[in-house]
Amino acid sequence: MDEEYLRTPQKWNADKIGKFMLYIGPISSIFDIATFAIMWFMFKANTIELQPLFQSGWFIVGLVSQTLIVHMIRTKKIPFLQSRASTPLMIMTFIIISVGILIPYTEFGTYIGLVPLPASYFPWLIGILLAYSILTQIVKNIYIKKFNTWM
Repeated sequence: MDEEYLRTPQKWNADKIGKFMLYIGPISSIFDIATFAIMWFMFKANTIELQPLFQSGWFIVGLVSQTLIVHMIRTKKIPFLQSRASTPLMIMTFIIISVGILIPYTEFGTYIGLVPLPASYFPWLIGILLAYSILTQIVKNIYIKKFNTWM
């Protein structure tokens, strides 16, 4: 959380959490559908034989996007630019994302049914993550203006 947010005690407010979920929650579904479409149509991972490719792409997008969303919702500011998380959270974020991306390239990845992704996957991954972050920031700003609060 940002220093100025922590200066005064905050009350747990279930109504705020519910409103927050209604605004921010559907964003994930938009990018789930986008990922599905990219894996299905762009990478032709739409057969039984290519199921591991689909699952690998899905795994990485899911892991990375949900790890990054922690940074998006921890502040009402623009994460990484206007507000940085604590060093331990930044280090853990880097570790989780790095390990997650590497798993399909390991024996463990093979064991759980994942396969290495082609290099052409990663520009799509970056595009999805950037679009996800930008849309989340836009919706977050709308939420803050409408309710005059962030969480």
